[in-house]
Amino acid sequence: MTRSRRRKLIGTLLLVALVSVYALIAMAVGSVAMADKGRGVQLAFFTIVGLGWVLPAALIVWWMERPRPEEGGS
Repeated sequence: MTRSRRRKLIGTLLLVALVSVYALIAMAVGSVAMADKGRGVQLAFFTIVGLGWVLPAALIVWWMERPRPEEGGS
């Protein structure tokens, strides 16, 4: 298996784990912290928290897709 294919496999597994764990934690925190809040506050919380996984996922994708130094890159 080439290094880039291995990196993509590891990155894919990391992405699945990140989204799964993040979603469970966000739901648990949200259900406790937002239980007595209004619908608007809940919507804002879950919207913001729902976008929170994007930055770590983007870093994983960047790591997966970066070229090896000997492959060159453009």
